Amino acid sequence: MKMINTSALLLGLFVSAGCFAAAPPDAPAGATGQCKDGTYYTGAEKKGACKGHKGVKEWYAEAPAAKTETKSTAAKSAAPPAATTATASSPPAAGGGPGQVWVNTKSKVYHCQGDKYYGKTKQGEYMTEAAAKAAGNHPDHGKACS
Repeated sequence: MKMINTSALLLGLFVSAGCFAAAPPDAPAGATGQCKDGTYYTGAEKKGACKGHKGVKEWYAEAPAAKTETKSTAAKSAAPPAATTATASSPPAAGGGPGQVWVNTKSKVYHCQGDKYYGKTKQGEYMTEAAAKAAGNHPDHGKACS
């Protein structure tokens, strides 16, 4: 009985090792998969691979390793984004400070300092709360800055 279980285990390991095929010799360096239309994919993740190329025909890479985030010193020293191109996930636009609100010029809503969207909407500018109100803008959720 023990011999059968060991044989089954070895057979299972052998079969599972074949799940990740080696890239063929004609594949470009770093190819992690081949698309159904014959093109190659070089990304790390299978999800979304070969989008627009009829899907994945064969995947060569193993499961992706845990993502590590590294930041270069060049990225840290880059200039902050312009006030009109800031996004909700980016650092606040340059400027602002005490007594300043961030006005989303598209929605006509202003955000107070410390707010989630302060300096981060795609289109906007800093101004005083009084100037924002005078220009016809209104506070986020109807709550004026304190």
